[in-house]
Amino acid sequence: MRLVGPSGEQVGIVPLAKALELAQEYDLDLVEVAANARPPVCKLMDYGKFKYESAMKAREARKNQAHTVIKEMKLRPKIDPHDYDTKKGHVVRFLKQGDKVKITIMFRGREQSRPELGYRLLQRLAEDVQDLGFVESNPKQDGRNMIMVLGPHKKKTEAMAEARQAQEARKAEAKAHPGRSQNAAESDDVEASAEAPAEASAEA
Repeated sequence: MRLVGPSGEQVGIVPLAKALELAQEYDLDLVEVAANARPPVCKLMDYGKFKYESAMKAREARKNQAHTVIKEMKLRPKIDPHDYDTKKGHVVRFLKQGDKVKITIMFRGREQSRPELGYRLLQRLAEDVQDLGFVESNPKQDGRNMIMVLGPHKKKTEAMAEARQAQEARKAEAKAHPGRSQNAAESDDVEASAEAPAEASAEA
């Protein structure tokens, strides 16, 4: 077999008895890492430690995995300014989190004969958030609704990393100012749960 040492160094081709002897000498395990190779490749390692480190790496990879989430925001074509600002605020938050946003304009009654109202509203919203997102799917009529999809400029993984850094910075600041530490910690916990990926739908 071809033997690899504990630090990744090439020991060379050795008989099984010699490999087992070296494993006992180093107090390590002899693990076959390439059974189909000719000759087979084995490595001297602490197998328990190897399994633990592999599990931790897999856990970290899952933790940092970006899940594509499409949020949804519903508006009426004749939405009042205050409601529009509120809805826009939600869209801004979703885009900052790295999520896509599906904007739906709902037409009712005579509003269906004025699709240009919905189109202008979608254009206005796209322009208002252009620093954070772009129009991924142009406005299109879908029955009594008009739909547009906004995509974030920022990748989900980048948004998640920035959110964690901001949270850690706030905790560090709170620790430097003990009088505010309790409130800051509670605020971070609330924000962290609010930023968890979830379907969002709101009607004007």
